[in-house]
Amino acid sequence: DVQLQASGGGLVQAGGSLNLSCIASGITVEDYAVGWFRQAPGKEREGVACIMSSDRSKHYSDSVRGRFTIFHDNTKGTVDPQMRSLKPEDTALYSCTAGLWSMCYTNIPNYWGQGTHVTVSS
Repeated sequence: DVQLQASGGGLVQAGGSLNLSCIASGITVEDYAVGWFRQAPGKEREGVACIMSSDRSKHYSDSVRGRFTIFHDNTKGTVDPQMRSLKPEDTALYSCTAGLWSMCYTNIPNYWGQGTHVTVSS
């Protein structure tokens, strides 16, 4: 049974930073593309960051590029996005996902985890 658990959300002021973390069980994250999606109230779900399993290349949405960095933390076995220069519009439920190598292009995960809330105050 595959489970993905996101953590690290919370309340932060605009301009601040927050680090999320995704830990998986039932799969080896190094063998899968791992991505982060977010959904704000009343808005469509958006894929914001993804890291490929093959070459560790990273993909970002235009809305977060230059502010978010996704990476594998090999010491913890997690896939973490570091979020910098946060804006109120970054407020959302952030969910960790995993999928085939093409997921970073298709935005179609095979597995979804429970999300963690991020609130950015102005």
